[in-house]
Amino acid sequence: MAELVNLMQDLGLEKVKTYIQSGNALFHTNKTDKTQLAEILSEAIKERKGFKPGVFVLELDELQQAATANPFPEATDEPKTLHLYFLAEHAKNPDLTALEKLKKDSEAFRLIDKVFYLYAPEGIGRSKLAEKVERLLGVSVTARNWRTVTTLLEL
Repeated sequence: MAELVNLMQDLGLEKVKTYIQSGNALFHTNKTDKTQLAEILSEAIKERKGFKPGVFVLELDELQQAATANPFPEATDEPKTLHLYFLAEHAKNPDLTALEKLKKDSEAFRLIDKVFYLYAPEGIGRSKLAEKVERLLGVSVTARNWRTVTTLLEL
């Protein structure tokens, strides 16, 4: 993570902080084009590390709105059971019917704006729905559990 901080600082990003070994980073910048910034970060990582990861850039208010819109407040007591999938763009033709057919009786999900919320009390590793979210939404996603989302907001 220290390498990621250095890379981001070399790109002119300020007050860079990382959270655990997950690639989550917080920073300040005057750059306003999130898509362009994500591409710059991805290319810089490719140059230094030899692979080009998908990079998502969210503004603080987007993360706050996603947390506020949580349709499963009962899940926050067990933060590893609630997962927020942040979509790269709005899902144009999400196959919610197929997702509904894949979900277990104990699971619940909602798509709100550019966030897919999955409550999986039996764990995400056992969820057939979780493994197909990206394909059935038809858009790139990155997921974080509730604990990570709230910790990033606290930082």
